Amino acid sequence: MIARLVALIAWFFVAFQVYTAGYAPMTAIFQRSIHLGFVLLLLFLTVPVSKRFPPWLRWLLDGVLIAATLVVVGYLYTNYDAIMDRFGWWEPTDVWLGALTTLLVLEATRRAIGWPMTLIAAFFLAYAYFGPYFPGVFAHKGYGFERLFTQLYLTTEGIFGLPLGVAATFVFIFILFGALLEATGAGKFFIDLAYALAGQSRGGPAKASVISSAFMGSLSGSAIANVVTTGAFTIPLMRRLGYRPEEAAGVEAAASTGGQIMPPIMGAGAFLIAEYTGVPYLEIVKLSVIPAILYFLTVYLFVDAIAAKRGMRGLPRSELPRLASVLAEGWHYLLPLFVLIFYLLKNVSAMKVGFIGVLAVVLSANLRARPGPAWLRALHYAYHLFMLGFLLYVGLQSRQGITLTQFYALVGGTLLTALSPLSPLSLPRLADALVQGAKAAIPVSVATAAAGIVVGVVGLTGVGLKFSGLVLSASGGVTLVALVLVAVASLVLGMGLPVTASYIVLVILAGPALADLGVPLIIAHLVVFWLSQDSNVTPPVALAAYAASGLAQADPMRSGFMAWKFAKGLYLIPLLMVYRPGVMLEGGAALVAKDLLLGLLALAAFVGALEGFLFRPLAPGARLALLLGGVLVFFPGFGLELLGAGLVLAALLWARLTRRSVSG
Repeated sequence: MIARLVALIAWFFVAFQVYTAGYAPMTAIFQRSIHLGFVLLLLFLTVPVSKRFPPWLRWLLDGVLIAATLVVVGYLYTNYDAIMDRFGWWEPTDVWLGALTTLLVLEATRRAIGWPMTLIAAFFLAYAYFGPYFPGVFAHKGYGFERLFTQLYLTTEGIFGLPLGVAATFVFIFILFGALLEATGAGKFFIDLAYALAGQSRGGPAKASVISSAFMGSLSGSAIANVVTTGAFTIPLMRRLGYRPEEAAGVEAAASTGGQIMPPIMGAGAFLIAEYTGVPYLEIVKLSVIPAILYFLTVYLFVDAIAAKRGMRGLPRSELPRLASVLAEGWHYLLPLFVLIFYLLKNVSAMKVGFIGVLAVVLSANLRARPGPAWLRALHYAYHLFMLGFLLYVGLQSRQGITLTQFYALVGGTLLTALSPLSPLSLPRLADALVQGAKAAIPVSVATAAAGIVVGVVGLTGVGLKFSGLVLSASGGVTLVALVLVAVASLVLGMGLPVTASYIVLVILAGPALADLGVPLIIAHLVVFWLSQDSNVTPPVALAAYAASGLAQADPMRSGFMAWKFAKGLYLIPLLMVYRPGVMLEGGAALVAKDLLLGLLALAAFVGALEGFLFRPLAPGARLALLLGGVLVFFPGFGLELLGAGLVLAALLWARLTRRSVSG
């Protein structure tokens, strides 16, 4: 009974999101409050308040929370005009329901994310109320319950603020896109493609892990989901080849973390950055491509160094899929990606692109029909090619708006494909994929709602400016010191917060400080977003590494430290973004080429210094030369970069020339 109710709510949730994404976006606070209402209903129905309580008490408490959710969303929807007419002259009902909504978000955060984020949001509430009692520059006049809870509930400067707005529009539709793509079997295709490309080279399974994680992570935007999807295949093969269990887990966790910085989806990051900075989404995607490739290249170099050091070989050709066969069987899985990229380049809005992409996934999956009579297969392909063509045509017109007739024709025609007896995505599988997509949105939406509490209090109290001033003062105006302070703050926040929440909290506190030091706004946001990823791979809280350690049957803490080593690009590449603007495609072709070359030298130097191997085992002096050269290469100035590049190249050349004598 409960499962059916959850499925029904999830389908209505998906219908609401698809309707607003494809045809008629709603007023911000209505869109966000209804979205949050669906999320809370699904969460309270699927995650019990406590397993220690008897069933009757659990259902009683959850029933009360479900009823409260309906009340706070319904009140806002039906009374908003009257609320705005008396803006500032609040009634007791407004305040009490604001407090109730805040409590609902805190309880949802506890269930979906855990206590750390809940306590951080609660701390900011206490900070708003007890402001006069805080020390030094952090003291303020304090705000009463009326001002605090109405700010959080009745405006778009609190719970229903920008973070939840991004989750309620762009992020959900792309999460649904990833869920549908996975349901069609795309995961296996991307893993097979990675093995066909890299399986025969030394350390082949580990390199396949890096490549497949880049493919899958760029779509799912979830490091943990990426680990359990690709790691189930890659980790056992890595262990069989000779990687230690914690190394296999670390490689998979580090590679999967890169999925959240790999365009086009980048988790919720690209959409949040676009909203905060006003920079178009497509521009953020363009800026992120080269840094993401550099990150995966760094993990790839670590993998190759370990394989070379231990004399590993790749898998036999007979155990690997053939590239031509993989592409022949699964070329249609690439079609939705090309559709996304095409319409983004056409400057179609991200919401519309997501809507088009969701329908394209279902339609393109049917371009590989199940066996059946020839006449039925011909009819099947004709219908789906027509629908795909119609979708592409409407997509080109979408900047002028989609008519209601076109919307229903597209959605209805796409859903009808599941009724075809030859469809690989049958109606039950499609229905289940929609439910899974709705559930997958819960953690992100809850995290952004909780982050809205923090953002609301920061805006109310002005603590963001105080924190930025503190960072500026502590750094002495030195950009590198400020970046180190932000990285440390990110590490601390990452111990308790998911990536999205960590980014939001950190960027509103520390982002202005970086901008004041001369870091361009968009670069400052990208730097904070990259640093926020470290919670997936940095002990003592390394969620992706812990998930991978379970698959590898390895010690979780050792796996975390391995992942932290392999994911060094999360710390190094943000420095390149700041000090090597060519990496971000700024400047002329000569500057871009020079900065890319120096960036590659620096990353190779750090890999060699940390792993102790480049072409051959490295003596301590060579490792020190690589480390010093890598550090110098980061900083602009002809003398420093020339000295750094010279040290790195000399160490590489020495290792290359003496390789044969060592192996002999």
